[in-house]
Amino acid sequence: MGLGVGIVGLPNVGKSTTFNALTKAQNAESANYPFCTIEPNKAVVPVPDPRLEELAKIVNPERIQHSTVDFVDIAGLVKGASAGEGLGNQFLSNIREVEVILHMVRCFEDENITHVENSINPLRDIEIIESELIFADVQQLDKKLDRLKRQAKLEKGAQAMAEIATELRAHLDDIKPVSTFARREDENFQALDKELRFLSNKTIIYGANVDEAGLLEENSFVKIVKAHAKEVGADVVVLCAKVEEEMIALEEEEAEEFLKELGIEESGLKQIIRLAFDKLGLASYFTAGVKEVRAWTIEKGWKAPKAAAVIHNDFEKGFIRAEVIGYNDFIAFNGEAGSKEAGKMRLEGKEYIVQDGDVMHFRFNV
Repeated sequence: MGLGVGIVGLPNVGKSTTFNALTKAQNAESANYPFCTIEPNKAVVPVPDPRLEELAKIVNPERIQHSTVDFVDIAGLVKGASAGEGLGNQFLSNIREVEVILHMVRCFEDENITHVENSINPLRDIEIIESELIFADVQQLDKKLDRLKRQAKLEKGAQAMAEIATELRAHLDDIKPVSTFARREDENFQALDKELRFLSNKTIIYGANVDEAGLLEENSFVKIVKAHAKEVGADVVVLCAKVEEEMIALEEEEAEEFLKELGIEESGLKQIIRLAFDKLGLASYFTAGVKEVRAWTIEKGWKAPKAAAVIHNDFEKGFIRAEVIGYNDFIAFNGEAGSKEAGKMRLEGKEYIVQDGDVMHFRFNV
């Protein structure tokens, strides 16, 4: 659907290790030196959803298909990236193409793993990355502002755009992200953002990368990240990227047993994937048949005909109605027949807004 999550952070904070674990494959080289990731690595990751397994118990399908999230492993940024330091603007442009940022932050000490700033300081590391995003936005905005000022002399519509761009420029001068700009609801700002795709306006999830001890007890570094996240309204997931990567070779049951031994209820990666899916504004509806039980990915708020189009464009063009059973009803009444008999199947028309977890069947004209 053209939506993705970019994994960013300073070099050697666990980005590529996390990516390896996310994709269940060693396809993002992990090495103990900066800039080991030269090209962005992309992967399509299934969204963990236990509801699919519950539906499958009733339907007994040949296969199960999950919704997915696109993750992009982006090379480590350093101080001065917006001015070309390290691998510079090449990677800032990669971030521009994603909708959500997973900002990995190192929250453990290990003298055997190099830190580009030579010490562990999560708040400093966060500020380095996020300042570079702001500086990159300033560069983009300055180019646009020059054009708008020229256009404003000739076009009435350009004047309002130039005014809001000038206000935003002053806001960025204080090293404040676009996401805290007071006039983000203004239609002129939204037009600017759509064109320039401001980096510092993207939703951020912090991945606090800890060692094994940090999984069992929250350390001081994690507390710092959580305090910062609370201030800026972001989410934090605590994980040990090394442990997650070690679980790649394990079967699902073995991995769950391994986590239990560590005293952890759920993999940090599963939390990240589900949270990313939600932050991208996505939801799933289900189809359940003997061929497959499948989660179909839609954007929240989509109406039934548009949701039907993710199966096939003809479903939207010839849409007649949707037969809908809520997930809980489908489970409670043991499938479609039981739900229908209990009066839990609804017939919905073109204006119906599809809800996450709806079990659906579409009627359409060919």
